[in-house]
Amino acid sequence: MVSADRKYVCFQSNYTKLWRHSYTASYSIYDLEKGDFINMDIPHEIQYLAWSPTGHKLAFVWKNNIYVKETPTSAFKQVTADGAHNLILNGIPDWVYEEEMFSTNFALWWSPNGRFVAYARFNDSGVHNIEYTWYGEGQYPETVLVPYPKAGTPNPTVKLFVFDTNTSRTNEVLVPSVVGAGEHYLSTVTWASDERIAVQWQNRTQNYVVLKTYDFNGSAWTESSLFSPDEPVFRLDGSSCYYIMSNEEHFKHLVYFKTKFLTKGKWEVTSILKVTNDAVYYVSNEHNESPGQRNVYKITINDASHSERECLTCTLNADRCKYNSALFSTEGTYYLMSCSEYLIVPISFYLFVSEGPGLVLEDNKDLENTLQNIAMPSVTHGTLKIGEFDLWYQMMLPPKFDKSKKYPLLIDVYAGPCSQKSDFRFRVGWSTYLASTENVIVASFDGRGSGYQGDKIMHALYKRLGTYEVEDQITAARHFIDMGYIDKNRIAIWGWSYGGYVTSMVLGAGSGVFKCGMAVAPVSKWEYYDSIYTERYMVTPAENQAFYDNSTVMERAKNFKSVQYLLVHGTADDNVHFQQAAQISKALVDEQVDFDAMWYTDEDHGLGGSSNQHVYTHMSHFLKNCFA
Repeated sequence: MVSADRKYVCFQSNYTKLWRHSYTASYSIYDLEKGDFINMDIPHEIQYLAWSPTGHKLAFVWKNNIYVKETPTSAFKQVTADGAHNLILNGIPDWVYEEEMFSTNFALWWSPNGRFVAYARFNDSGVHNIEYTWYGEGQYPETVLVPYPKAGTPNPTVKLFVFDTNTSRTNEVLVPSVVGAGEHYLSTVTWASDERIAVQWQNRTQNYVVLKTYDFNGSAWTESSLFSPDEPVFRLDGSSCYYIMSNEEHFKHLVYFKTKFLTKGKWEVTSILKVTNDAVYYVSNEHNESPGQRNVYKITINDASHSERECLTCTLNADRCKYNSALFSTEGTYYLMSCSEYLIVPISFYLFVSEGPGLVLEDNKDLENTLQNIAMPSVTHGTLKIGEFDLWYQMMLPPKFDKSKKYPLLIDVYAGPCSQKSDFRFRVGWSTYLASTENVIVASFDGRGSGYQGDKIMHALYKRLGTYEVEDQITAARHFIDMGYIDKNRIAIWGWSYGGYVTSMVLGAGSGVFKCGMAVAPVSKWEYYDSIYTERYMVTPAENQAFYDNSTVMERAKNFKSVQYLLVHGTADDNVHFQQAAQISKALVDEQVDFDAMWYTDEDHGLGGSSNQHVYTHMSHFLKNCFA
């Protein structure tokens, strides 16, 4: 990591993984002007470290407390002192915020000028612990405890603070009363300017979000709209409203808000890449009316007017670039564009915004030449009519595919809310091996509940997980049989995590369509999973008990007698706990169901290292026996 003024380089070592995003590490700093490493006097096992956006200040988290250094060689200032393992976390998220809300290993944010550090404080003292065994190499195994709020149980409490590096004073940024009166979440923190911070808060049910801006008045952070009416005043047609809020000089003035959609159509904008003074850049799946494609677009801003959208990537290597993304420089003067298509080697370009395409940084020619000597499968995309919806699938076909023959079919499923499996991202993996070497057709289908096809499809699963997304996989398999080249007696399904849950629910449906299936690290009961994810889609068990009860794998255990089932789980899975697989196993044994199981000692949700190769080898053997 290079400091903003390019005077220092920070090197990381002794990386030790914790959860999905979090880790500890040691750091050393190299002075570019002196050409030597410096003594920066910070501890080892740092949980997070970040340069300031300007100059070379440092903020880091150690033992759940925050420290700031004005320069790499100066003494550090201790910002917090109440950090405690599994109880109080400052500047880093606890388990559930890391996994489900922030998707990062940090919860501190420098202001643009490097004066302020905003940070979140998490209190997990009321959260119940999950416990699992770590076998290790010792004579006795150890027990790992993690504060893990499950559906309907106590959540962590969160507060937001801002530390002033000039005065060493800390002020709390208060949650608005509209959500602060009950349980709530801190969802995003963004610096709007050097002395204005924008914060999004949510209620626990996550069906109400409030965006508040706070200004620094010289001694505290106050809501920009502190003296405004409780609600904005709308025009009669509801399309715009008037509001009172502070301007940049900290005086209350009348503001006019108008809802104006800059894009429209039966497609979706998936991300905003960059906003400059004269343009906004974004990604959408508009082109070719294909939800699985992605292209980069530009809309020019001219005061209050906006130009028509311009696609920057639609015609750029269109034969091999159907999934595009871009990474912009700080000022937005240039960007790095990457593109790919399924099974076609990806390319990265260096593109200047003002000048168009520039230097090709990587064309992956060596990889492309290597793959030309391998019999690769082909991929086709299409839609299936299910109810009122045309829903997308992708199918990986063997190299010498002959539609007059019959092939075994494996459905590769995830099917979680707002997920997408039918897309054009470059992938080479187990599915590629099965299609190219074992002559297995591998298909994925995005049924109801999947994303990027409109809210009606995506929200179909609200308060009813384990219903339509399960039914649609069975219906899709029947449609695939009707295509004429699928052997109806050799159909399997497999998935990981949510995909393992859907696999298990499909096999337990007793449809007679599937001969076998493999579930890796599956959810089995939503009351066993974390609060933020589960309640987002199912609310709390107290509010939706019937659907919680009817969405368990265990409830379908007796139907597994007619299928071959492989259950796989890591014993140290901090995300989907081994408890979930253990309960499936218990229910199957109670019903006298014969099934296969494989556990991986001390492995987490991702089954990394040697376990990863082992699990795919094991599933390959299981699948061959199923299709024999």
